[in-house]
Amino acid sequence: MIEGLTFEAAPEAVTRPLVSLIVPVLNEQDAVIPFVQAIDGMVQSQWPVLEDRPRLEIIFVDDGSTDATAAVLRGLCAGDKRVKLVQLSRNFGKEAALSAGLKASRGDAVVPMDVDLQDPPELLRPMIDRWQSGVQVVNARRCDRSSDTMFKRSSAQLFYKAINSLADHPIAEDVGDFRLFDRAAVDALNEMTEHSRFNKGLFSWIGFRTETLDYVRPQRAVGDTKWKFSKLLALAIDGIVASTTFPLRIWTILGSVISLLAFGYAGFLVIRTVLFGVDTPGYASLMAAVLMLGGLNLLSLGLMGEYIGRIAKQVRGRPLYIVADKVGF
Repeated sequence: MIEGLTFEAAPEAVTRPLVSLIVPVLNEQDAVIPFVQAIDGMVQSQWPVLEDRPRLEIIFVDDGSTDATAAVLRGLCAGDKRVKLVQLSRNFGKEAALSAGLKASRGDAVVPMDVDLQDPPELLRPMIDRWQSGVQVVNARRCDRSSDTMFKRSSAQLFYKAINSLADHPIAEDVGDFRLFDRAAVDALNEMTEHSRFNKGLFSWIGFRTETLDYVRPQRAVGDTKWKFSKLLALAIDGIVASTTFPLRIWTILGSVISLLAFGYAGFLVIRTVLFGVDTPGYASLMAAVLMLGGLNLLSLGLMGEYIGRIAKQVRGRPLYIVADKVGF
């Protein structure tokens, strides 16, 4: 047993539902034990009667950690049968790691969580209560972002406005991966074959009866965030490209409008030349038109490249992730 943990061997009563917690980790050797302790304390306080408690499995997905995270997790697995480990062969990214956890889960309900305790364990009880009342997806929505920096708040607002104005199926604002899924919803997610994953978009696309709980997100308890600006930008681009083809349609519309204007202007030049003769060409206006159209062409090619690149990734048929080892299953 790991010192400080007080897990008890609860009887595996088949009448009690099984709830799977999916926890992707990357270099979180100092955070995993406090997380398990917090879950253990929450379960004992929220469900004081053992027979009323849901059964739990805590599935950690090690996304290619280079520190002692895997060793700590193996120790936890040896000390408690509810703790399980899916170890990926390298770092595939959080979206892939979360997908690996969903695939490995056996629960009647599944809850993705962050190991840093910014997803409060105390919210699990009301989420499970909503699920047991018949709700199939329970979203956890941040109702206060005052702890974020001004840049993070404004960029998040801009992202949600942009994607929800373009996406075929808008995503829930201020809702991350922390939410509860019924087994039927998890099975639907596991059928998704996209290699450029944007899980928030998939969570919205599958539908099902959904309710939302508001909460205040606390500060990170242990460690540092792994989400740098470049990763957040890449995720935002993936989200927009994966959620809609409307940006391509914009260029179809814009190209049609520019073509009509060009034909109209060409007709105007022909008529003016016939009636009034040939003017001296205007270098400035010609260069402005060439540069504008050249810039639009390059921008449209870049946008098409984003979609084509994802098509190439999809048709290669490579797995979304590779599991190097499983412990506790």
